[in-house]
Parts: sequence; structure tokens; C-alpha cells
Amino acid sequence: MANLFFSYSHQDEALRNELEVHLSMLKRQGLISTWHDRRIGAGKDIHSSISEQLESAHIILLLVSANFLASDYCYDNEMKRALEKDREGSARVIPVILHPCDWKSSPFGSLRATPLDGKPVSMFANQAEALTQIVQDIRSAIEELKPTASILPNTDQNPFSADIPIQNNFPRSSNLRVKKKFTDKEVDDFLESSFEYIARYFESSLNELQDRNTNITAKYKRIDANCFTASIYDDGAKASECTIWTGGDNSFIGGIAYYGGITSSRNQFNESFSVENDGYSLHLRPMGMSYFGMGEQKKLSQEGAAEYCWSLFIEKLQ
Repeated sequence: MANLFFSYSHQDEALRNELEVHLSMLKRQGLISTWHDRRIGAGKDIHSSISEQLESAHIILLLVSANFLASDYCYDNEMKRALEKDREGSARVIPVILHPCDWKSSPFGSLRATPLDGKPVSMFANQAEALTQIVQDIRSAIEELKPTASILPNTDQNPFSADIPIQNNFPRSSNLRVKKKFTDKEVDDFLESSFEYIARYFESSLNELQDRNTNITAKYKRIDANCFTASIYDDGAKASECTIWTGGDNSFIGGIAYYGGITSSRNQFNESFSVENDGYSLHLRPMGMSYFGMGEQKKLSQEGAAEYCWSLFIEKLQ
């Protein structure tokens, strides 16, 4: 069992709690035990307790935010010692990016962060997706830390025992990715989270657009759980509008649709996105991608699909 240590700012405690809930399956499988400073019992010395747990940790999560970087204790005590252990090979340090901040210029800026590409958890339309990515990265780290069974002196021993090295020096391939099948529920959940991401993307972009341009007034309206409209007025004159929706009894079969106007119909649209996979991950496939320099690209992330819809919408003003 691997010992997992949370290094975090108390101001980010809510997200730490959410992440720990998502780690439940790893705990049930006996792969990890977790520790953070809220586990320190009354009357115990705080600093020695933290130091003891940090020294025995196999995986150290740095829950990164501006608050984390500003914390002298997190930065000077926990983070510096964690990086020393990482260099020694006695622990794996994983930066978990909670909120946007200047983390890439930090001493751990060269480490591969999670979620994917260091995208902050708070920037995901569905934070459960981000936390699941983090759990998957932790699971992969555990597999890499486990010593090969054939070199264990006693197969009954805990592979993470202090008497057995966590890492081995034998070369191995990095080409370990295998294809998987996605369930209908996974596809439906991805579609739902993708629509929510696009909706939040439009709402935030409209707010920023009118903040930057005094002549622009923007309107975002959520019709229901599966539909929203967006409008832009230039000096009071309607300049652009659109309707984006997903699902519904009167809609086309599956996917997300974009229409360049306000409509209650679900049978007309200028663009649509379906959920597909390449055997490794889910993505959104557009009906047509001949505009805005996107060429023959056929696989879009949630952010890519949102930006493509926004490009269709903002075109008339540009």
C-alpha cells in the first residue's frame, strides 16, 4: 500500500476533500492510504507529525494554487522536502493544479502536472472530470512505483514496505497505453459535461466581451437544462445571436447543435457535434470543419468545441 501525503493550503480544503472522495476506489483496492494535517490528533506536535508523515510518503500531492505558493510552510517546508525525496527516488511528487497561478516558474514547474496539460481543476465545466483525471494519474504513478513481482524477496510482503525499494532500475517501455471500451453512461456523461462546458464558456466570454467594449451589450439566457441562447448588441443594434442545445425529444439523435439565430426548433442547425472515441479517450466530432483555419481537424476537446462555436458566433463582429 502506498502512503499518499497531501500538501495544501487550508484555503483549498474543500477541493482537497472532494479529491479524497474521488480516491475512494484506490483506498478500497488497498492501493493507497492518505494523510493530511487534519488527521493530527489533539495534543500531538504538529510539525513533527507532518515531518514524520512526509518522510514515510511514497506519493506527495502538491495541491497548487496562489494560496499554496503564498504559504511559507507549504513552500519552504513541505514542497522543498518533497522535491528532495523525488530526486532521491524515495517518493513521487505530483503537482495537482487547483486554480490558475504562476506555478510553471516554481521549482516543480518542470514536473508533469495533473489534470492533463496542467489545466486547473477550477477551469473545468465539470470538476468531477478533472478529479477523475487526477485519480487516473495517481493510479498510473502507483503502478510505476510498484517493484516487479519477480524481484521481490518475499511475495507475501507489502510491495510498499520500507524494506523494499519503491522503484527498480530495469528498463521498460513507455508504450503502455491500451485501447478500452467506453460505456453508454460514459458517453452520456461526457456529452452532458461538454454541453455544460460550452454553456459556461459562452457565459464567461460574453461577460468579458462587454467588459472590454463599451459599445457592446451581451445577453446570455439559459432556456432549460439542455438549451441556452446568446445575443450581442452593438450600440443597441442586434449584431449576432445563436442557440445551442443538446438532447430533447424533438432534437436530432444525440450530440450538441449550434444554430446562428434564436430558435425553439430542434430540427435546424448550422453545426453539430457527436461524441466519438479513438479507443483511448472521448472527443467531440464536428459535422464540418472548413472554417476558421481548422482544416480537416475532426477531434475536438470540450474547449476546442466551445471555441469553434464561439468563432461561428463572433464572426459577424469581426
